Amino acid sequence: MADTKTSFRLKELSKKENLLESGHRMCSGCGAPIVVKQILMASEYPLVASNATGCLEVSTCISEYTAWKIPWIHTAFENAAATLSGVEAMYRAWKKQGRLDKDVKFIAFGGDGGTYDIGLQSLSGAMERGHDIVYVCYDNGAYMNTGIQRSSATPLGANTTTSPAGKVIPGKTQQRKDLTRIMAAHNIPYVAQGSPSHWRDLMTKARKAIAVDGPAFLNVLSPCNRGWRSATDDAILLARLGVETCYWPLYEIEDGKLSINFKPKEKKSLEEFMKPQGRFKHLFAPENASVLAELQAGIDREWNRLLAEAGEESK
Repeated sequence: MADTKTSFRLKELSKKENLLESGHRMCSGCGAPIVVKQILMASEYPLVASNATGCLEVSTCISEYTAWKIPWIHTAFENAAATLSGVEAMYRAWKKQGRLDKDVKFIAFGGDGGTYDIGLQSLSGAMERGHDIVYVCYDNGAYMNTGIQRSSATPLGANTTTSPAGKVIPGKTQQRKDLTRIMAAHNIPYVAQGSPSHWRDLMTKARKAIAVDGPAFLNVLSPCNRGWRSATDDAILLARLGVETCYWPLYEIEDGKLSINFKPKEKKSLEEFMKPQGRFKHLFAPENASVLAELQAGIDREWNRLLAEAGEESK
């Protein structure tokens, strides 16, 4: 098994091959390719990837041109986990037959549309069956590739093309789904949340997830300046604010035990994460103050619950 406790050093990482090559057509400033590069660089095993239809898929493999330097399978929106399950099952059969003798790991990537919603059934099935795969959701909080429609990962109050803020509704009227908790309820060996702003934490979690014997799930915050209506150079800033406001707490669940990986010295107000994003601009009007209060209360409640489950006191 690979050493999952290795400290990642920039000098050493700079010498590693980049397995997602530059020159792809992801938007300038997109968080997704940053997430993918960090995760692929963390692996000490050869990898095979499946990729649900979405921003990452359509922009990194166009016709005969690809940015991927590992075996890569384009799947439909709904079946990245099912496809990879079949590949992993074939690999196990070939090893049993003596047709392969090297260790290979399998990793799926999907956005929140293809993970929280369309692909949830195949993802749940793969986790329940115990396939030795890692599923990574790059969560940008909407169906960005098809026109910024709301998904079940979209936060309360966000302005999208299918939850437009106006006189009738103040953006999305439902709270976002807690998919990390849903995956943990499958009682799989490893579940974690990560952020590209805290790259050592994310890469450590990726290495753990890849090395584990059995299914693992990583939910990673992935800022999208098109859908979030933010500056093109704000991806890491917003990812960091997501962590420091506890909108996106960094924690992991290993064999049922929850650990918090980062505790802000002083938890910032959720408004600091929201103000740079045009999708929340309308919420700062006086008539929408109750939505802001509801959002902050939800973040505080979830953070205190995490602290309690980890056996730590809230301040």
